[in-house]
Amino acid sequence: MIFASAGSAVGLGNIWRFPYETGQHGGAAFILIYLICVLVLGMPIMISEFLIGRRSRANTAGAYKVLAPRSPWRWVGFMGVLAGFLILSYYSVVAGWTLEYILEAGVNGFAGKSAEDFKGAFIAFSQSPARPLVWLVAFLFMTHYVIVKGVKKGIERFSKVMMPMLFMLILVLVFCSLSLPNADKGLEFLLYPDFSKVNSDVFLGAMGQAFFSLSLGMGCLCTYASYFSKDTDLSKTAFSVGIIDTFVAILAGLIIFPAAFSVGISPDAGPSLIFITLPNVFQQAFSGASVLSYVFSLMFYVLLALAALTSTISMHEVVTAFIHEEFHVSRIAAARCVTGGCIVLGILCSLSLGVLQQAQLFHLTFFDFFDFVTAKIMLPLGGMFIALFTGWYLDRKLVKEEVSNGGTLKVLFFRLYIFILRYIAPVAIAVIFINELGLLG
Repeated sequence: MIFASAGSAVGLGNIWRFPYETGQHGGAAFILIYLICVLVLGMPIMISEFLIGRRSRANTAGAYKVLAPRSPWRWVGFMGVLAGFLILSYYSVVAGWTLEYILEAGVNGFAGKSAEDFKGAFIAFSQSPARPLVWLVAFLFMTHYVIVKGVKKGIERFSKVMMPMLFMLILVLVFCSLSLPNADKGLEFLLYPDFSKVNSDVFLGAMGQAFFSLSLGMGCLCTYASYFSKDTDLSKTAFSVGIIDTFVAILAGLIIFPAAFSVGISPDAGPSLIFITLPNVFQQAFSGASVLSYVFSLMFYVLLALAALTSTISMHEVVTAFIHEEFHVSRIAAARCVTGGCIVLGILCSLSLGVLQQAQLFHLTFFDFFDFVTAKIMLPLGGMFIALFTGWYLDRKLVKEEVSNGGTLKVLFFRLYIFILRYIAPVAIAVIFINELGLLG
């Protein structure tokens, strides 16, 4: 279950979003602040999600109906389910792109291309009305296959195989990247902080990344925790997941920055870093060894696809469990509803990058609208309500009983944990929320 929960957290947020956030915010100083945010903000909320899920033994929406019957708190759970469904729809579009790049790397399609070639190829592909849809459907069917197998035979078995494989691929790629000429400059950027670059934007960016990376507020961890045994140490599991998630993010930086600095490419390339900049990096870095360039490129995009798949599985499970338990339909039927619905919304999101660019909601394309509503509104609000629910609404004795496994575990940090949930986390998340909406100067 640690692997499954870590798989929920480890995804494109670690390998795609973390490196470009680090690059845009100055490197090592951002990472230090990010680590503090994970420890102070992420861990208490993750423990709370685990607590709510295991105590209720229900999906993320049903959990609040069990712990707070006939109260408005149930809407927090419904919001988490809806957020998971919407994120899965547009996240699968980007996840599908990784399959296209695996194919391109596999047929050595990156060879001989210039930086402009990679940019043009990505724009043409992402705006195509057909090819991205094929990969979107393929990725959702892969996710669907694991989900219909159930928790034990599907999610748990998959996690036991895929997560170690993901770590092995990362370590091989780190070794290759660090062996490149001038890789030490990338290492210095990642490990030696320059505090002169620290400002309020860096703090807010680090908090937002910690929140996004750990998958807090969308019900994934709460749903997985409903399958935990009574003797599962919630605190230990949360810290294990946090360490694995952070470890993967930093290792992703060790893959990308030494390689980028090796060929003189700026580390602050932004979201295009993975699909436009990196293929160019791979070609330049291994220009004298085409075989290494081929292997490095292929392994990286396989890694990216595996990370994306572990996250899509967790989001799919949130909505599948909700439909299965709340509407009393079979697990297979529930999974079909989720997969079908995500295919429809995913097609809209994919086409909105091309032929449907003019079809907008509040001046945003479907893709950008789903991203804005979930990442900048629903998830921060969900995390804030989880902190308030655990810190203020639930009986303190119940919370301590659950965290200590009925008094069998010593919880030396309990008072600090409650203090963070009541005061620190809600204020910090409120600041993130306001900043993401662009209301802070």
